[in-house]
Amino acid sequence: MKTYEKLYHLLLAQNNDFISGEQLAQKLAVSRTAVWKSIKTLESKGLVIDSLKTRGYRLVQGDLLLPEVIAQATGIAVHLKEDSASTQEDAKEGIQKGQSAPALYVAPNQQSAHGRFERPFFSPENGGIYMSLHLQPNITYDKAPAYTLMTAASIVKAISRLSGKDCQIKWVNDIYLGQKKLAGILTEAITSIETGLVTDVIIGVGLNFFVPQFPAELTEKAVSLFTSQPDISRNQLIGEIWKIFFETPEKDLLKVYKEKSLVLGKRVSFVENHVSYAGLARDLTDSGQLVVQLDNGKDKVLNSGEISLSSWET
Repeated sequence: MKTYEKLYHLLLAQNNDFISGEQLAQKLAVSRTAVWKSIKTLESKGLVIDSLKTRGYRLVQGDLLLPEVIAQATGIAVHLKEDSASTQEDAKEGIQKGQSAPALYVAPNQQSAHGRFERPFFSPENGGIYMSLHLQPNITYDKAPAYTLMTAASIVKAISRLSGKDCQIKWVNDIYLGQKKLAGILTEAITSIETGLVTDVIIGVGLNFFVPQFPAELTEKAVSLFTSQPDISRNQLIGEIWKIFFETPEKDLLKVYKEKSLVLGKRVSFVENHVSYAGLARDLTDSGQLVVQLDNGKDKVLNSGEISLSSWET
């Protein structure tokens, strides 16, 4: 563990109290200059630290992504890239390098973040969770679990468990807190032409963890899980999400997904192949398809890759 990471743990353990530079130097067995440099490193990573000559240092705001902590919670390899363009691309690069799976790729922010249909999304310099899980299922496409639904359910379950906040899911890949978007999921699969098997799956997640301010154009659309210093860390939430994902049976996660659905039992409208439709969202299949009873009484089964819900109402 690097010196600034050890120093972060010491500051965190103080519970907002000050600790002197001399005490930090003694505990870390380094010079006061090394302590000062580590403080500056933490500040460069978005942490806010109070400094008083008579009292020392105190952690005020922010946290540090620690791959070792996340790996211990999840039992899988975790790769951190400080200057990531996209954790989806980091995972693909890992595949090319032959890195083992399952593996989680995390980043403090993303320079070229995008969601479904290549839509860009806001990625603040600090306070977000950006991660991509790489799996190697080696199964036929029709046997693949509903990875996006399982991930969405794991996110809302983890948030509820750690923060007590109740989130809902807008089919198929968006997490909402109240009436605003909190997180999005992007799942990509790689299939072998020779075998017809899904060899690799990459599940990307972008989540507004502690983002006190959004651009003006997003203030009515996006929300942050916390707007003041959180009482949990990103490491804890990340670890809890994937622990739930790996340890909870698929059928139980699909049950959570249905319970937390924003659209089931409501009228929805959508566009498919340039044709507008409207009807009642009445069910979800085990593979994640949305069953909509159209106004003409017929059922239409929607695949997540074909359409995007344009509106919903009570």
